[in-house]
Amino acid sequence: MSSQSNTSQVSNFIAQIIEEDLDSGKHASILTRFPPEPNGYLHIGHAKSICVNFGLAKQFGGACNLRFDDTNPAKEEQEYVDAIKQDVQWLGFQWNDEVRYASDYFDQFYAWAQHLIREGKAYVCDLSAEEASHYRGWATEPGKPSPYRDRSAEESLDLLERMKNGEFEEGSRVLRAKIDMASPNMNLRDPILYRIRKQSHHQTGDKWCIYPSYDFAHGQEDAIEGITHSICTMEFADHRPLYEWFIENLPVPSQPKQYEFGRLNLNYTVTSKRKLKQLVDDAVVAGWDDPRMPTISGLRRRGFTAESIRNFCFGLPVSKSDGVVDIAQLEFSIRDDLDKNAPRAMCVLDPVKLVVTNFAEHIDAEVETMVAPAHPKIDLGERQLPFTAELYIDRADFSEDTTLSRKKFKRLVLGEYIRLRSAYVIKADDVVKDDSGEIVEIRASLVPGTVGENPPEGIKPRGVIHWVSATEGKQAKVRIYDRLFNHPAPDKGEDDFMQHLNPDSYLELDNCWVEPGLAAAVPESGFQFEREGYFVADRYDHSSEAPVFNKTIGLRDTWANK
Repeated sequence: MSSQSNTSQVSNFIAQIIEEDLDSGKHASILTRFPPEPNGYLHIGHAKSICVNFGLAKQFGGACNLRFDDTNPAKEEQEYVDAIKQDVQWLGFQWNDEVRYASDYFDQFYAWAQHLIREGKAYVCDLSAEEASHYRGWATEPGKPSPYRDRSAEESLDLLERMKNGEFEEGSRVLRAKIDMASPNMNLRDPILYRIRKQSHHQTGDKWCIYPSYDFAHGQEDAIEGITHSICTMEFADHRPLYEWFIENLPVPSQPKQYEFGRLNLNYTVTSKRKLKQLVDDAVVAGWDDPRMPTISGLRRRGFTAESIRNFCFGLPVSKSDGVVDIAQLEFSIRDDLDKNAPRAMCVLDPVKLVVTNFAEHIDAEVETMVAPAHPKIDLGERQLPFTAELYIDRADFSEDTTLSRKKFKRLVLGEYIRLRSAYVIKADDVVKDDSGEIVEIRASLVPGTVGENPPEGIKPRGVIHWVSATEGKQAKVRIYDRLFNHPAPDKGEDDFMQHLNPDSYLELDNCWVEPGLAAAVPESGFQFEREGYFVADRYDHSSEAPVFNKTIGLRDTWANK
């Protein structure tokens, strides 16, 4: 279990239930579970569920199982299993004992299905999917019994065995529970327990030709494992009566109870696994871990820290209603975390050369090493910044327009002064342009004695700008990421969610220059690039020979004004 402090003393209605159960002696200890389906990567909504389940277990001295509900092999892959395990551990949690799978219990499920048939509570149904939908009725009108509902137990047992052995085609038969075709809860209208699926399974291989439904497997998995509090999101509230029906009608070893809380919905975000997979399959993004994706692995590659995601999730209410959370709240969490903890560095994204023409007059060596703190408030050591005769500054930090007010343009203007961060005050004296009129070089002079000191009286720098040595710095690739969607509810209403893609969600800059120490940055190290935002050394592509940084978030929320 995570040792992180941000799980401590969470108060919500589920925590109150657990506390009452422990105080009353109903349970001596608690055991929760996180049960993802391995049919895609985990997203930010799953992060909340992980924090709720693992967090409550830790808070009350219990444990949490990681169990894969792998009942639909057609949509499941080992890649997803591996990614989910990695995500849970990266978030700072460790599951109880070994990883568990629904498929670990397939033999037991099959035996329990036979038990229900013998008890007259299940039958093999030959209706087609279309016919079954008709017989099921509507929410406003009762269903009617399948003509196979009164099939003898002996015949259903025989047919189920033959289904298991692969004698029938997919879709030709299913096993149904015999509950109540007139129930106002559609989930109780003879739900499917088993379907024929001639699919190889990532855990069991080709052993099975039939697979249990999620509803049939879920509660029984909890009972087998001794789960005390089965916590899931509100869309499963209507399934709870079926969950309880199975527990009551099967000889299960324990009596788990299901509780539901509101799922996490973020604006400007899509979390449907089907739609996320479409983004991947249609190459709209570069994979499940594309830094624009709301997946945990995507957020990680974007530069979000596990601490920031935990802080965000633990700061959300756990209630019985679904709501929409402003994505700015998630962005604040990472901005706040990196502001407090990320070392500072300088990177010029759109470089223009600046030549210090009087460098040799005042500096004896080819390089003067400046020293700057790695962080302004906490002790992260110092950075060595080589100052040379040729520098790069950002093109947007210079203007020839001498009429610009000092209040509106606190950068370098021709004929005026600026301070270079942690270095000299300089004056822009002249520019060199190419045939098209574009500035290719700024010629400037330094004011001696101004490193860490105020300039002489009469010299008033407009502001402070960042810089990198053109000869000692390192060329880098920087990927600028932004929100993937430009609509607050991209998958609501009649429009195709793809129509709301943000055309400015990705920009790659190949000719950026970073201070030399950044070349040695460890992949996944986060930094504040001064005056630009927060960036991370890419998890896979960054190297000392070819640095690659991803933009995590800007220094301030620019979407609030859009």
